Amino acid sequence: MAAGREASGETAVAVVSGGLDSVTLAYLLASQGYGLRLLAFDYGQRHGKELDYARRCAGRLGAGFDAVDIRGVGGLLSGSALTDDVEVPHGHYAAENMGITVVPNRNAIMLSIAYGAAVTDGSALVAAAMHTGDHYVYPDCRPEFTEAFAAMQARAVEGFGHESLSLYAPFISGGKEDIVRTGARLGVPFEETWSCYEGGDIHCGLCGTCNERKEAFARAGVPDPTRYRA
Repeated sequence: MAAGREASGETAVAVVSGGLDSVTLAYLLASQGYGLRLLAFDYGQRHGKELDYARRCAGRLGAGFDAVDIRGVGGLLSGSALTDDVEVPHGHYAAENMGITVVPNRNAIMLSIAYGAAVTDGSALVAAAMHTGDHYVYPDCRPEFTEAFAAMQARAVEGFGHESLSLYAPFISGGKEDIVRTGARLGVPFEETWSCYEGGDIHCGLCGTCNERKEAFARAGVPDPTRYRA
């Protein structure tokens, strides 16, 4: 986990969607003294408004920001409720119907681009905010994936960029409630994060990520400032 990590003037590239987890990750890195470059990805997701929340996070932290347009790639990854005209399922992530929210290989694609940017920047870290709540349905959010991906990338960029460039996933073994507690400690403005897959005016309160968000605040014992439709 993140405890005790010190940046010593190093920089980090963080994949930040604008959601609660990744915004908290950005605040954590800033608290550890890293100079930050945040990458948000437009892959044609119906909840594209999350990109604005990522941009505003970068502004608050004085971080570099890039909104990376990979809609051409996203068009090849069809069949997901996040990108296609498919109804977003309601319920908990552990439910069988949540598989329709998988965007194939999404994290591997985004992290590969982040590694390229990190080599260019000479950054010491590529950071991502996967956690145990995502393990149910998303194979690219599990420890086995992050370990294998980090090993692959060490070979892919060997001899280039920062000599200690590594993948940092501080939440991978904890739950979303742990992220909420960390964010509360760091003063993350949770109302300035977006989770809902439906992308409406306010959080729907019914989709998998909304249910997980509600549950996380309740378990953490932290007031939830989010407005939900239901």
